[in-house]
Amino acid sequence: MATFLHRVGRFAFRRRRLVVLLWALVLGALGAVAVGGPGPTGSAITLPGTEAQRAMDLLAEKFPAANADGATARVVLRAPDGEKIGEAGNRNALAATLAGVEKSSPDIAQVTDPFAAKAVSADGTTAYAQVTYTAADTELTGGDHLGLERALESGRDHGLIVEASGNALAPPGASHTAEAVGFALAAVILFLTFGSLVAAGLPLLTAVVGVGVSLTAITALSGPLDLDSNTSALATMLGIAVGIDYALFIVSRYRTERVEGYDAREAAARANGTAGSAVVFAGLTVVIALAGLAVVNLPILTSMGLAAAGAVAVAVLVATTLVPALLGFAGERIGGRRPRRRFAATARPGRPGPGQRWISCVMRRPATVLLLAVAALGVIALPATKLELGLPDDGSKATSSTQRKAYDMLSQSFGPGFNGPLTVTVDHHDPTAAREGAKALGSALAGLPGPAAVTPATFNEAGDTAIITVVPKSAPDSDATKSLVDDIRSLAGDIESQTGARSLVTGTTALNLDVSDKFSAAILPYLALVVGLAVLLLILVFRSILVPVKAALGFLLSVLASLGALVAVFQWGWLKDLVGLEQTGPVMSLMPILMVGIVFGLAMDYQVFLVTRMREAYVHGADARTAIESGFRHSSTVVTVAALIMIAVFAGFVGSADSMIKSLGFGLAIAVALDAFVVRMTIVPAALALLGRRAWSLPGWIDRILPNVDIEGEKLSRHTPPGTVTLPGTPGPDLTSTLDTFR
Repeated sequence: MATFLHRVGRFAFRRRRLVVLLWALVLGALGAVAVGGPGPTGSAITLPGTEAQRAMDLLAEKFPAANADGATARVVLRAPDGEKIGEAGNRNALAATLAGVEKSSPDIAQVTDPFAAKAVSADGTTAYAQVTYTAADTELTGGDHLGLERALESGRDHGLIVEASGNALAPPGASHTAEAVGFALAAVILFLTFGSLVAAGLPLLTAVVGVGVSLTAITALSGPLDLDSNTSALATMLGIAVGIDYALFIVSRYRTERVEGYDAREAAARANGTAGSAVVFAGLTVVIALAGLAVVNLPILTSMGLAAAGAVAVAVLVATTLVPALLGFAGERIGGRRPRRRFAATARPGRPGPGQRWISCVMRRPATVLLLAVAALGVIALPATKLELGLPDDGSKATSSTQRKAYDMLSQSFGPGFNGPLTVTVDHHDPTAAREGAKALGSALAGLPGPAAVTPATFNEAGDTAIITVVPKSAPDSDATKSLVDDIRSLAGDIESQTGARSLVTGTTALNLDVSDKFSAAILPYLALVVGLAVLLLILVFRSILVPVKAALGFLLSVLASLGALVAVFQWGWLKDLVGLEQTGPVMSLMPILMVGIVFGLAMDYQVFLVTRMREAYVHGADARTAIESGFRHSSTVVTVAALIMIAVFAGFVGSADSMIKSLGFGLAIAVALDAFVVRMTIVPAALALLGRRAWSLPGWIDRILPNVDIEGEKLSRHTPPGTVTLPGTPGPDLTSTLDTFR
């Protein structure tokens, strides 16, 4: 691997104009295709194989006139304090408001009359109207959204309190503030690290190219693959973070090789062969973790995982081809001269840097340090035992939003369960059996303690399918409502055995339960697949059994601690003002497994970058303890910088208005901080110190069958390649004595 990437680096450096041109052509071609594409679709969640999804599919088939794909809105109208909505003046204002809603878009199919539909609260103060569209929410224009907003505002001008919910409302405006904040922080960190605008700008430039290629590809494929709107957000988040980090490792190694005495071309080639090998294998672990999300069989999760994996793969390709090419253009401005001037000073004995002081502290008492670090992560992880999962609804939106106001008005006037009605379908190929089943189920439902209301069965034209709406007495996210879903599903089995009619339950609460069940069933197979493949890959990289196993155990500590922090902030509300969180609630159902995949990949990144330098020193003859100290000294600073950049990028997304993106950004920022600084830089060296030489041992029979990928660049150190220039008075090309240029 090192030899191959060494040749790639030499070629890219020598033919740099061609390499840059090829990447420009790729970006331009994908951009041209993306411009004509439809762009991402909505973010609706489908759950193949679950009861709730089967019920939704049945409704779409048996009730086509309902147009399940059409946008909807619910307009809630309340009379001024002390008045009734049915009074003449308020009733006229309501009629005028709804007439304006009906005229707001040519795609509106129907606006119901609250008085005719009996959609008026018992106290007579509040009413609601259901608005249906012939077009999907993604097909509505800005004029449609503006027209609806103006109609609502006209009702407020008449003295009514008017709010609305539904996917027909204008989605939050696309904001790139998160990316800009993360990018700006990364630029500052890089400049402070390198002390050179060129050196700092190169990783940023290559990250932009990588993310540009990834996003244009996602946009171009959004229509054919039906990608949702969250796909590009995750790909952007990871693309920026790993794109900067991967380029950073190669650029920093290039500067080190220049200090060692190699000319620019050979330094770029050797940096690509050594640091580039680590980049490739680190990227592979991330890709495995993200692509493995497909085992959950949840379309939204699969598309997000594969798109993000593609963005990481592009970042690896950019780092190992475009970075060496740009190093050729940068010349001495990348900092080649500055490290040489600093070499004489830094080579002399002096005050040890922070990295050296820290590793010395860890190595003095490795057992104590290990126990304290594990205990600290355990304490942070404790809130994860109270993790509650759910799908976001209008009740989780900001209290200032019209959707949340409409949600609260309906809860106050119609009961807490009104915002989470359950839809029960009853079907049989024989209409007579279907009617018998619906009648029996309706009677059974009326006898349950949970429902506040049970509507009569509504049949389709063929008479073989019926819909029964059940409004719970309790709130959608309460345990009582979940118990009601279980009770209805138990009744459905009894009714089917009596009449032969099948009954299915769907609705937000039913979807929540099915999502939780699906994730509970998938988490162990997912972990087994991802961790198993990654451990095999790390055995190949480090030629050790204990190092990969220790890496996997450290990951579990990181992800549990980050989930604990997520629960404390987003579920319990600790420090919620610090992250701009207006409303606490259950953690989104997708979050744990999504974080497991991403955090595992990123954790293995730092494992590869840090431990590779330790193994490199060990392979070149250092004893186990010296190898740990040497590898840590050479890589700790650059890993620290890489982690800070990734934390900055993820933390930038905490400002997102989307609750899922906000929580994901927070969770990943915390996870990277804990994994990089507590697990990789504290627990890993402490554990390696306790294991000694056993950490690098491998059974002989495994060693014989494993291919030698040479990630340490051992073959490169056996000769002095052509074009190498050794500075007078400086060490030659011995990789065991590389200089930490950031110290």
